[in-house]
Amino acid sequence: MKGEIIGIEPHKRAQQQGSTTGKELTLSLDKSDLEAMFSDFVKMIDASDNTVRTYSISLRQWFKYLQDNNVNHPTVDTVFQYREYLRASGKKETTVQNYIIAVKQFFKWTDMRHIYPNIAQYVKGGKISKNFKKDYLTSSQAKKVLESIDRTSIEGKRNYAMLALMLTTGLRTIEVVRANAADLRVAGDNTVLYVQGKGHHDKDDLVRVPDHVEAAIRQYLSARKCNDLTQPLFTSTSNRNKNGRMTTRSIRGIVKKIFRNIGLDSPRLTAHSTRHTAATLSLLNGAKPIEVQHLLRHKNLQTTEIYAHNIEQSKNPASIDVENALFN
Repeated sequence: MKGEIIGIEPHKRAQQQGSTTGKELTLSLDKSDLEAMFSDFVKMIDASDNTVRTYSISLRQWFKYLQDNNVNHPTVDTVFQYREYLRASGKKETTVQNYIIAVKQFFKWTDMRHIYPNIAQYVKGGKISKNFKKDYLTSSQAKKVLESIDRTSIEGKRNYAMLALMLTTGLRTIEVVRANAADLRVAGDNTVLYVQGKGHHDKDDLVRVPDHVEAAIRQYLSARKCNDLTQPLFTSTSNRNKNGRMTTRSIRGIVKKIFRNIGLDSPRLTAHSTRHTAATLSLLNGAKPIEVQHLLRHKNLQTTEIYAHNIEQSKNPASIDVENALFN
């Protein structure tokens, strides 16, 4: 797609930071031009459907901001102002981060195509907290969660096996949903579950399934009379979707209900807390950060090290030292 097709004049590198020397750059806000531009941009990023959807929402917000403010020559200052506008409108910092990332990627593309300079190159996104938004369960709380489940029914056997799997392997809800009975296999001398992770198209990773958890899963599959290995590993028991694949929403609801049944009714305790629990308890019991990174399949070790950092902070004796100085 040529620059003139979308109504953008060629740029000079000297205009990188928004200088208007020479001809003023203009960015067409015509609907058909924007659609064509976005279509070409999506082909370049070659991302998953979810990522494309996120970029679409984010960039439409950006172009709406330009239209509402009659801006057809955005500069680096425009991006800064847009970031502050997002914050002022009540957007969470994670949302601000996602929106700015989309803008940065877009202008990286326009610069690469010699369509418009990369005005967002040095703009930072949101101020993301180094702590996680969800809490984890202590070992005693996790035990109470599992012990509270009545395993006399097929539904109870399923919930126990599912929660035990999530608490020990740190699976995401989407990974639980995608799992089939056939994905429970053997690798070396261990039983493993092949996993289709977030953003993956294939089940190209695996987690080791502890013996106790495997026994619970096998007991559930036997009670369910699961003879077809292409069936979901965990199936719905609702009348509308009986024996069908569960949804992430239904799993989140089940986990939340079980938590509430034993008095763990906090907005910071959700199905995702089981993933934090697996990471934290493994570190507390001697696992190395690199081992936990492999368990959770984090791309970046820094994400895993947040858990270790929080554990170290919780052990900090400084406040006790102050207490001894003040009250002893």
